Amino acid sequence: MNATQLVPLNLNKPRVLVLNASYEPMHIVSIKRAITLIMHEVAEVLEDSQDFIHSPSTIMPVPSVIRLRKFIRRPRVQVVPFSRRNVLRRDFFTCQYCGSTLELTIDHVMPRSRGGRHAWDNVVTACRECNQKKGNKTPLEAGMPLKHPPKAPKFNVLTMGQDHQAQEAWNKYLY
Repeated sequence: MNATQLVPLNLNKPRVLVLNASYEPMHIVSIKRAITLIMHEVAEVLEDSQDFIHSPSTIMPVPSVIRLRKFIRRPRVQVVPFSRRNVLRRDFFTCQYCGSTLELTIDHVMPRSRGGRHAWDNVVTACRECNQKKGNKTPLEAGMPLKHPPKAPKFNVLTMGQDHQAQEAWNKYLY
């Protein structure tokens, strides 16, 4: 893509991760909201995305991760419901064995036929090929190490129903 073929950004789409002052993930907001928080010095930028916003007098990188300057107390987060969709969200819609994003399924780390539970700590996202290759074995037996060990997510954004595209820069703040 050359400079004359700029794709306009949807400034209202949720795509900026907001962290509390303690670096705890709090929410995902739109670019517009994130820039407002930064301009009013309520938040600071920790990571920028690859995109830029242009005005007649300014070019500004679009933030990917921002952190609030003051700690916000919030009530304890409710338990994230266990569902196929939330497992896919937790694993960022990628195979936890090979990193593929095609033909995703759910795999039981310890197969159910061998006593594995259908729960957060035993289920991961896997592509169809890896799921079939692993079969009725554990990842160790199959020689297929996991990218991230399965665990219940603590971050309640998974259940807010927002259509956001998880970004690579978020991983170090979410895991």
